[in-house]
Amino acid sequence: MILHRSVSAFRFSRAKLLSQFRHSFSSIFSDASLCSVSSSPAGFRFLWLKQPRLRHVRAFGTSGEGSGSSRSENDTFFAEERVSWTSLGLSEKVARALTGAGIERPSLVQAACIPSILSGKDVVIAAETGSGKTHGYLVPLIDKLCRANDDSGNTSSGKELTPPRKIFLVLCPNIMLCEQVVRMANSLRNDSGEPLLGVVTVGGQQGWPVKRPDIIVSTPAALLNNINPEKQRRLEFLRDVKYVVFDEADMLLCGGFQNQIIRLIDMLRFDEKLLSRTKKSTPERAMDSNDYPLLDVDSLAEEDLPTESISEGEEDSRDEAVIDDLTGKIEAGSVQRKDRRDWWIARKFYERSKQYVFVAATLPVNGKKTAGSVLKLKFPEANWVTGNYLHYHNPRMEQRWVEVSADTQVDALIDAVNQGSGSEMLDNGADVSRTMVFANTVEAAEAVAKILSTAGIKCYCYHKGSSFSDREKALNDFQEKGGILVCTDAAARGIDIPNVSHVIQADFASSAVDFLHRIGRTARAGKSGLVTSLYTESNRDLVDAVRQAAKLGQPVETAFSRKRGFRNKIKKRRSLSNSSSVEQSVRA
Repeated sequence: MILHRSVSAFRFSRAKLLSQFRHSFSSIFSDASLCSVSSSPAGFRFLWLKQPRLRHVRAFGTSGEGSGSSRSENDTFFAEERVSWTSLGLSEKVARALTGAGIERPSLVQAACIPSILSGKDVVIAAETGSGKTHGYLVPLIDKLCRANDDSGNTSSGKELTPPRKIFLVLCPNIMLCEQVVRMANSLRNDSGEPLLGVVTVGGQQGWPVKRPDIIVSTPAALLNNINPEKQRRLEFLRDVKYVVFDEADMLLCGGFQNQIIRLIDMLRFDEKLLSRTKKSTPERAMDSNDYPLLDVDSLAEEDLPTESISEGEEDSRDEAVIDDLTGKIEAGSVQRKDRRDWWIARKFYERSKQYVFVAATLPVNGKKTAGSVLKLKFPEANWVTGNYLHYHNPRMEQRWVEVSADTQVDALIDAVNQGSGSEMLDNGADVSRTMVFANTVEAAEAVAKILSTAGIKCYCYHKGSSFSDREKALNDFQEKGGILVCTDAAARGIDIPNVSHVIQADFASSAVDFLHRIGRTARAGKSGLVTSLYTESNRDLVDAVRQAAKLGQPVETAFSRKRGFRNKIKKRRSLSNSSSVEQSVRA
């Protein structure tokens, strides 16, 4: 929407305007359509938490502990009290570290995904924002690394070679998320007060670590920039990495990140296949850079991805021929793009030596280019853990809807902000009040910040137009002091700011993904929250559909996916309005 109202009362002449839906609903959710999965396609195992609204979905639990009938209906975040960290399979060492960090009980999502990750299988964690996903993957993989390090220390002697230490890699879309993951990992400490494992960030101002860490957290581009020029570093890194996590997987597997991620997955899986073959023929040896000719080929295009399905027996036979043929081409140095595609199709003919975990709060599955489809293709045997409220209305969240006009939207915005900062804020246990105000563009965020500032309301600003240091300072001040944070969707994904009591949409979200991530900044970790959405007549139909979806217990994205119907309604209204105007002119 646009702040049309004259801003002379706020003593500035040219306020930047909030962004407008110029293309009506034609661009709404055009990138992908989300789908709530309730069935199990062949090759997939969907592990669901207890969901009363879906009768045909079974509850998850390796031993029936994750969710029980005795659990309170109002407890939508924590697992039942009898579920402890150790009962999920974690060691006493890690359980004590969690308790020391103030995390006494696992959440429902954590109770579901930890045993699955500990089993060594690839896992997809698709759960609503604020459900505990980050600790859900950090804790079991840290536990596995701690056990491996302890075992290697106990079995090695002065005369024996120390087994190579395993590396745990976490990939995030931006450096702010990387540093957040590092802080969360470092918060888990041993009895001496030291972090359980060595964790480093690669990216931003941080280059490749001099001392070998246990956990590397990086952006895709930063990782590739550090391992591509150094072939020996690349080969050692690929061989040492045993656990790989893709945080915000839906973002990483689509758009600008996709080629980088597919390339990294290619590298890691190629190492698995080569290692599997060398184990069968000769002892593990140091790999020469010539063993990786496929790594120099660009990522697969959509047309390169296999679409046909074949039987398991046919696949095994074909895999044998593909690998034998590729071995000859590697020796001759004549690997082509088609060979890389065939190598991907030959996915079963090797012994797995790495574990992959994909984490997302929104996971589109419809269409070839969506994150869910990529995961189906490349990781068909992955276990899926899905949260109770993935893409659905969170019952701990109160939503208020305010329709505004050109004359009322500025006052409505200020009223909404004041409501969140007063004594009547929702009681969610926060020591200070924190309100996040979302706008669709950098210019709109700056306009909102100026309006609030002129009205005497202090606020912080967070968007991609600011420098990294300014964003970091704004985020730290907001976390420590509370107040108002005016931001774009750059602050909507993954960033965990505790006790945000109020989220305001000054601009209504243009996609289901943005909507879900925005409102997911509040009502996190079992607490309550308030969302106030300001909207204009141009998006009234969309708002009505979102509210109806929540009322009927339907996924939110079903409302956004009806953009064609909304667009037709708007066109029809405009046509009727124009016809009426013409008739009046003729009569006159």
